[in-house]
Amino acid sequence: MRRKVWTGFFGLFVIFQIYAFVGKGGEEIKDPLESRDPLVTKDHRRQMEWVDSIFNHQSFEERLGQLFMVAAYSNKNESHKQEIAKLIKEQHLGGLIFFQGGPVRQADLTNYYQSISKTPLFIAMDAEWGISMRLDSVMAFPKAMTLGALPTEELIYEMGKEVARQFKEMGMHINFAPVVDVNSNPKNPVIGYRAFGEEKRLVARKSIAYMKGLQDHGVMANAKHFPGHGDTETDSHYSLPFIKHSESRIKDIDLYPYRELIEEDLMSVMVAHLYIPSLDSEKNKATTLSKYVVTDLLKKQMNFNGLVFTDALNMKGVSSFYKPGEVDLLALQAGNDILLYSQDVPKAKAMIIQAIAEGKISQQEIDDRIIKVLKAKYWAGLHQRKKIDTKKLVERLGGPSTELLIEKLYADAITVTSNKNELLPLKNLDLLNMASLTIGGDGKIFQNKLSKYGKFDHYEVPKGSDAASLKSLEEKLSAYNTVVVGLMGVTNSTTREFGINSSDINLIAKLGREKNVITVLFGNSYSAKYLNGVQHNILAFENNEFTQRLAPEIIFGGRDAKGILSVTVSENLLMGSGGYLKGLNRLSYTLPESQGMDSRELAKIDEVMEKAIAKKAMPGGVVLVAHKGKVVFEKAYGYYDYKKSQKVTTETIYDLASITKVLATTQMVMFLENRGLIEMNRPISRYLPELKNTNKGDMILSDIMAHEAGLVAFIPHYAKTVEAGSWKKEYYQDKPDVQYAMAVSNDMYGISSLKDSLWRWTVDSNVKSPEPGKRNHNYVYSDLTMYLMQAVVERIVNQPMDEFMDQNFYGPLGLYTLGFNPARKFPVSDIAPTEEDVTFRKRMVQGYVHDQGAAMYNGVAGHAGLFGKANDLAVMMQMMLQGGEYGGVNLFEEKTIKQFTKRQSSQSRRGWGWDKPNVEKGNGGSAGNLAPKSTFGHTGFTGTCVWADPDNDLIYVFLSNRVHPDANNNILLKDGVRTQIHDIIYKSFGK
Repeated sequence: MRRKVWTGFFGLFVIFQIYAFVGKGGEEIKDPLESRDPLVTKDHRRQMEWVDSIFNHQSFEERLGQLFMVAAYSNKNESHKQEIAKLIKEQHLGGLIFFQGGPVRQADLTNYYQSISKTPLFIAMDAEWGISMRLDSVMAFPKAMTLGALPTEELIYEMGKEVARQFKEMGMHINFAPVVDVNSNPKNPVIGYRAFGEEKRLVARKSIAYMKGLQDHGVMANAKHFPGHGDTETDSHYSLPFIKHSESRIKDIDLYPYRELIEEDLMSVMVAHLYIPSLDSEKNKATTLSKYVVTDLLKKQMNFNGLVFTDALNMKGVSSFYKPGEVDLLALQAGNDILLYSQDVPKAKAMIIQAIAEGKISQQEIDDRIIKVLKAKYWAGLHQRKKIDTKKLVERLGGPSTELLIEKLYADAITVTSNKNELLPLKNLDLLNMASLTIGGDGKIFQNKLSKYGKFDHYEVPKGSDAASLKSLEEKLSAYNTVVVGLMGVTNSTTREFGINSSDINLIAKLGREKNVITVLFGNSYSAKYLNGVQHNILAFENNEFTQRLAPEIIFGGRDAKGILSVTVSENLLMGSGGYLKGLNRLSYTLPESQGMDSRELAKIDEVMEKAIAKKAMPGGVVLVAHKGKVVFEKAYGYYDYKKSQKVTTETIYDLASITKVLATTQMVMFLENRGLIEMNRPISRYLPELKNTNKGDMILSDIMAHEAGLVAFIPHYAKTVEAGSWKKEYYQDKPDVQYAMAVSNDMYGISSLKDSLWRWTVDSNVKSPEPGKRNHNYVYSDLTMYLMQAVVERIVNQPMDEFMDQNFYGPLGLYTLGFNPARKFPVSDIAPTEEDVTFRKRMVQGYVHDQGAAMYNGVAGHAGLFGKANDLAVMMQMMLQGGEYGGVNLFEEKTIKQFTKRQSSQSRRGWGWDKPNVEKGNGGSAGNLAPKSTFGHTGFTGTCVWADPDNDLIYVFLSNRVHPDANNNILLKDGVRTQIHDIIYKSFGK
């Protein structure tokens, strides 16, 4: 007998329920007043016409299949595929719930299964933290407990929206999420980290955001596990959990989120397998099979008109007590609409038909539920069949926008739960002797990121190491005053102390009594109870690439900390711990899209670099881009040499050549000028009286710094120290001694008076006269400017330039690889080689300055000698863009920066020390053509450049060793590689 489905509109019925929930303190909580049907679409007439067309053209036995969803896998063999296909064809299944597999394999199966199904199939997935919960090759979103720490719900909505997009790409319609259980029991073995928290209102807010993100974008959300799985110590997958709470307590706490979600048009609910005597006292009756719970409480009292799903019917919470088929019938009689993970569909259908014949359930009831399912299918778009496009499917499931959202979620969730004496974020880096220790797992991403902010020695141990190993480690760590500990091996096992070993906790506690210890817990927040008393603790909640990258940014103030703990862990670590911790305006590291830049456009940098390397413009290099204080691109290319002996990394140290002028000498001049210790309009003889009677005594400092003092461009000082292709013995020898102590290169030592000789030659050098009729000299770019300015600043501070810069700039800023003479501090393998110098040093130069004059100056010259990594340069330039302040260190005022970096005369584009784009519109000179004229920076002879754009808060760093092995190689400049890349960066902003 077929039932006619009427689509006409006969009237509006408002149903008043006479009941109230009584909560804690006698709080009266009223139910919804109006009947709501979340399954109704705006085009309700068409919806019901489609439902009618399906319903009226199938026999009862056929359409009964709509109430069944079975498990499908995309990682199983052909026999599984055919088994599912047979059920679809013969039993007319309503849908499938997919579990483990891969995106393309699942999409292919979905296309096949849909093609053989008479009625379009619901495709569902249990994807609480996104489809990566079940599928490989896809990025995972944070777990609910992590999301619970977010200070607001906006990002959770965005996560729901993105998960919905992924579902649509995969042809799926129902996500069995969110978990709305109020996790009030820390020992809960099955919910725990899957719940948002322990407070009902917080859980409701977070759940609504996730639900709306899904449903606003066409994917049905499913609230679970009704009526509340939050206070159990048993896993319903393996047995039937027993909940002792009273009905009033359940209604007050556990049902609160459901009421809130229902008010916001929740479309489906999953009923859990729980034994709750206060709701149904029949022994061992799971809530899934309780008519009072499903029909009376959920559907009637709570006025829920969406779809009601059983939890999986293969779980021991019900399968231990009832056979397949039998459990399906009982679940249907209780009021469930869809039977999930049915173990025997043919048997269940037969038993249901038999029950109808015996009057145990009416066909009318079942048909009503079938209609609900069909209405939901129309809502989900299944009235229009659409094949999944598998071309580039995996790429479409991810991408920069997805990754950025995941990063934001983790970043805002990370919680600082203790911070004694406001140690965090770390300040005064030059006073810290830092080590990191990872316990119980791979923490290399975490440790490498720490090294972006300061000098660290890194240690790692397995969890539960023996006493001797821990003692030895303790001794090694005694040399440090600050230790950052990463607890990596944390599990979710409540019965096994979350995988945390007491000896490891004892070590942390002992270290904490002697020094500053910062502990980062990469795992379940409940495990933090073992860290009671830790003075500086950060909860990262999970251990993955995102959290390992982000935690150091919180430690050093590259990002603000925002997370708020959503559960009580111990008496000292309560729900609500954490909150806002302001950062220190240090660099952070993120994706271009976070700053409105296009990753695809920036990827063109790869093409330019690869082409340049192929043409042998350079053997390798590093490019870095930072925008608004965030490094959005940092990539290494090629090798140290053309033999490909060693790959370049972003940590490779390069000879910066003339960038020394602006990141060493000019920095000192600015520092002193800002403090009134030097005046740019004074002659140099004011500071170096010995020059008073020389041809340089009347030179004005501002003219010197602008390259308009008449100095010659370059003096090959080294030529005076060689003869007939060999070193003059009065200057060099290949072994050090008391007299020859200056290392000019490896196995090459200069006489100790060499620097004095070079200074004398510089002072005695000729000066060009102004052109007739002109008072000022013409612009001539000269290295000699910085020999002179180095002498000035060193005289004023009475300290060598390298020492001053280390103490006042590089050390406080955490730039331990930025400095002079790197071979004295680092393995030579960390440093890119420069020239095979056949003229002067007669050897490959590596770890020593390439510039001959700087090498003769003991490696520390005003014009050359500085070495560093790309990140070091980015920090220095970010400090400039931030008005002279970085990481709590104030070096000079913004007005000083503006004065030095502005164009200084009509003769050239130059500032004081700083280079700038050409004056002509559309001509960038050494900078990109698209760079605004406010840009300042410098290039280096070895194949380097650094540019900062204050208009756009943009930094560009390019490092290479184009002079290897031959300094005459000019392809890099000829092809405009550096300027091409600079323009690509601007194009990445689009319009």
